[in-house]
Amino acid sequence: MKNLIALAGWLWLGAGLVRAQPAAVRPTAEEHGRQVAVFQMELNAEYRDSTRTPLPREARRTFGGLPFYPVSYEACVAARFEADSLGAPFQMQTSTARRPLYRKYGVLHFAFEGKPQQLTVYQSLDLQQNPAYRGYLFVPFTDRTNGHGSYGGGRYIDLRRGQIRQGKVVLDFNRAYNPYCAYQAGYSCPVPPAENRLLVVIAAGVRSDH
Repeated sequence: MKNLIALAGWLWLGAGLVRAQPAAVRPTAEEHGRQVAVFQMELNAEYRDSTRTPLPREARRTFGGLPFYPVSYEACVAARFEADSLGAPFQMQTSTARRPLYRKYGVLHFAFEGKPQQLTVYQSLDLQQNPAYRGYLFVPFTDRTNGHGSYGGGRYIDLRRGQIRQGKVVLDFNRAYNPYCAYQAGYSCPVPPAENRLLVVIAAGVRSDH
């Protein structure tokens, strides 16, 4: 996994630790369970690695693994992707005074608990300058668990352009993870825009007690 935080100034250039999702076809429940187990194992490995972890030194000494919600197959949804990349670049709000440039890449339409939902997908203009990361996409969001079981500042999901096939993509909230700001001050983390504030409870992904 690639840590995309610049060494100078702890700048958050994209979604942070870029984690890929499966392809556009929703996996079976059994396959999904295996995929999420691998995701959790790799994420825990990153947080144990002193060269990649956002955890302060004191927390690393007792780190036994991140707290996750129970794996939820219902939180792995098939989404319809609607391209929308004509908007001008904008300055995304962060937890600091920094305002990195992003552009809207498109919108994901999906159903959760029988109700229609949508999330905007963003693309970092900083990452576009690096050929190795031009395919990375960013989905920051909040839901009704924030501050009540998950991190109050919102969570992130990473995607790649190649995962969008024939206008479809798998959106798995079991892969939602916290910004680095959830663990230590000094990071500049994107704040989920108002259009990505979901009014449903999504009890999946990384938990937090604050």
